[in-house]
Amino acid sequence: MESFGHVIAGEEVVSAEPAEFESVDPWTREPWATVALGSAGDAERAVRAARSAFDEGPWPRMSFAERRAILHRLADLLEKHVGELSAADTADMGKPITQTAGHDVPRAAQNFRFFADHAQLTPAETFPMPAGHHAYTQYDPAGVVAAIAPWNFPLMMASWKVAPALAWGNTVVLKPAEQSPASATILARLAIEAGLPPGTLNVVHGFGPDSVGQALTESPLVDRITFTGESTTGRLISRAAAANLTPVSLELGGKGANIVFADADLDQAVGWSIQAVFSNSGQVCLAGSRLYVQRAVYDEFLARFTAAADALVLGDPKDPATQIGPLSSREHFTKVAGYLDIATAAGARLHTGGVDEGWVVRPTVVVGAGQRDRVTQEEIFGPVVVVLPFDDEADAVAAANDTPYGLNAMLFTQDLSRAHRVARALRVGTVWANCFFIRDLRAPFGGAKNSGVGREGGTYSREFFTEPKAVIMEIS
Repeated sequence: MESFGHVIAGEEVVSAEPAEFESVDPWTREPWATVALGSAGDAERAVRAARSAFDEGPWPRMSFAERRAILHRLADLLEKHVGELSAADTADMGKPITQTAGHDVPRAAQNFRFFADHAQLTPAETFPMPAGHHAYTQYDPAGVVAAIAPWNFPLMMASWKVAPALAWGNTVVLKPAEQSPASATILARLAIEAGLPPGTLNVVHGFGPDSVGQALTESPLVDRITFTGESTTGRLISRAAAANLTPVSLELGGKGANIVFADADLDQAVGWSIQAVFSNSGQVCLAGSRLYVQRAVYDEFLARFTAAADALVLGDPKDPATQIGPLSSREHFTKVAGYLDIATAAGARLHTGGVDEGWVVRPTVVVGAGQRDRVTQEEIFGPVVVVLPFDDEADAVAAANDTPYGLNAMLFTQDLSRAHRVARALRVGTVWANCFFIRDLRAPFGGAKNSGVGREGGTYSREFFTEPKAVIMEIS
């Protein structure tokens, strides 16, 4: 089996009290790698390395151009090692190789390039003042960033946090999810090769409560915490961070509404809706898992959507032909499969789908559920969509907003005015009209309600990963 250690102060190391855990391939359901199992002490080692690198090292003191050159070299290395990185994420969490190699790794490289360029090119402000004074802003790096990444997009989501933090001159301790640790170590190895100074990017593996995650969020030496994951965990992180007044950026759970109006292009709506809920076996916080279809086209849409869902290819995620792989772990499979029982017990029915061999859930379409049913209200995080009819625009908006979450929504219509009206009325962080998952890295990304706190992307990332400073000078 392959072996992956922590990366602390520029070296790959074992745990201080040697311990390991195994990463299990969810398709074979067998271990494929051993990983250093960190403790609170290892987290402290990593934080102290990052603290020293920030307080005394060259990275925060480099020019934007110098940091930009190194981060572009790292992006080059990510593209060069696409095979290794994509294979690691596929083995760790079961995502089809066409998605990890064709989307996730290239997107991670793009994240490093974008934020490296953005940090150098984005202007600060000057403020007109009475004669004799001059005021301007500068954006200083915040310090040590604890970045806690999720398991569903292991490398890509790690890069979304690490890239802007580094571009603005911070040092980072990255804790990947224990279900998907491998690509984080590979990223740190490549960062060393690219020329990042020791301690600038550290990786420490382990679990959350009473382990690495808790130690990072409670550390007084950490200046920023960025987390993507489940909403309950986000609340725990907020409580821990509050003790030190550490700013947090939280991108949490979702229960995305997807609204299909009667005037929609149904071919377009079906195609995007399939991607929105079944990509990555539904293990996407942005998944359009509540599908509201106007009653006039409900039957036709459901027939087309079901046929497209049934046509998706299930299989070994290492096979390029596979579109739906296994769920990430036995624990997660049990959770998702349990929701199918919850749905039917409440009177809904599975129009298609269900469990399959191994840790696989087939693309599942639930009909007959109610708006207040658990299957409609709770985040399942699997290839399960609830399809419900609606009558008019007001009904659709009310139903879409009737959830504890507010991460994102989609709508399909040919009526431009309606698209703008509904987008404004939806209480979410992102609305996609007639598409899904199209991103501009300058745009804000985050959620409302139980879906998170704060925004990242472009200047929104700058605001979080820096300490904006006002400088006022007397020049008379």
